[in-house]
Amino acid sequence: MMKRSFIRLMIAFAGMAMSFVPAYALVEININKGNVEPLPIAITDFQSGNELGAQISQVIAADLQRSGLFAPVNKAAFIEKISNPDQQPRFEDWKVINAQALVTGRVTREGDGRLRAEFRLWDTFAGQQMTGQQFFTQPENWRRVAHIIADAIYERITGEKGYFDTRVVFVSESGPKTARQRQLAIMDQDGFNVRQLTNGNDIVLTPRFSPNRQEVTYMSFEGDQPRVYLLQLETGQREVVGNFPGMTFAPRFSPDGQKVIMSLQQEGNSNIYTMDLRSRTTTRLTNTAAIDTSPSYSPDGTRIVFESDRGGRQQLYVMGADGSGQTRISFGDGSYSTPVWSPRGDLIAFTKQSGGKFSIGVMKPDGSGERILTTGFHNEGPTWAPNGRVLMFFRQNAGAGGPQLYSIDLTGYNEQQIKTPAYASDPAWSPLLE
Repeated sequence: MMKRSFIRLMIAFAGMAMSFVPAYALVEININKGNVEPLPIAITDFQSGNELGAQISQVIAADLQRSGLFAPVNKAAFIEKISNPDQQPRFEDWKVINAQALVTGRVTREGDGRLRAEFRLWDTFAGQQMTGQQFFTQPENWRRVAHIIADAIYERITGEKGYFDTRVVFVSESGPKTARQRQLAIMDQDGFNVRQLTNGNDIVLTPRFSPNRQEVTYMSFEGDQPRVYLLQLETGQREVVGNFPGMTFAPRFSPDGQKVIMSLQQEGNSNIYTMDLRSRTTTRLTNTAAIDTSPSYSPDGTRIVFESDRGGRQQLYVMGADGSGQTRISFGDGSYSTPVWSPRGDLIAFTKQSGGKFSIGVMKPDGSGERILTTGFHNEGPTWAPNGRVLMFFRQNAGAGGPQLYSIDLTGYNEQQIKTPAYASDPAWSPLLE
């Protein structure tokens, strides 16, 4: 197995001395209103004396634009050239080009070699500074600093946590369709910094992040024996969760990271089990002659959503964390699969197959309010951003060579491809990094 160790990013945070005004006086985006008109925002090149300042501003702009909530203003339209980010900008120059918010910043090198990145966010129409922060890190982590700044801007204007300082683990696929090589891989949420975590000698499936962010659970057919593994991301060390008779499917962590829930197949049917990672004891939660699989916990750990064909075709069911009160919640045309509970607890995402097409949709935990976000030849495997506002999934287009990753927000209008070096499937979004 190829070992990959992660660089632990050491970021010192300090609030910059500045004036603050009440939030109600400043520009904001109400993301609860449905389809939101993107906010025009000007993001200037950070002062740096080299190309790094421009690179950081480009990453910030790309993050915010990809969210669908912000529209970065073309730099060619800028009237004022920011030479000193500590000075108050000429707000009239920014209002003329309809930049409702403005970001300025600076990147410098400390005596110990670390980078110091600082930014200020301005409301141009109110003529006020909204926030400002500074960060210290090693030079190789400059992209992550840009993501953290984008998160800070997103949170200040929307009132909700961002999701840019995150990673996605997925299955990287290469080679001909008849001899496809599948490796576990990880990348930043924008598709950069892709790293392989396994060597591709064995089939890997359904990688999932732990809530503690430092390990991944996945299924592997190493030695032609299906097993569930735990992989430590920092050290590259891995261990087998357990040896079970038959097939093991769809492992996923509990919200506290102390258990793994999975589907075990025996004698033609599969049921849902949990395993305590400390004691390695297993508990059976379902007991049917059907196929019960793809379990996912609610964020408070009290309920589980899963798919089952006990009614004749795949549908979604919800039960208590102890297996009690198993209740069907999906009743639309077609079949439902791959459910995953939102980190906010308000929605369940799913794959729906109907009319020869595959859709990604969401519904409330009681099954009401079903909405289809996107439909295509083959869409599957939704995963939530940690703020519960965006989904990532994989799509196989008709006649295409292999699957690719896409993201879409809850409006269903902001769909974008996340480009990867090879084909990609089975994405799983990390929590916000620390």
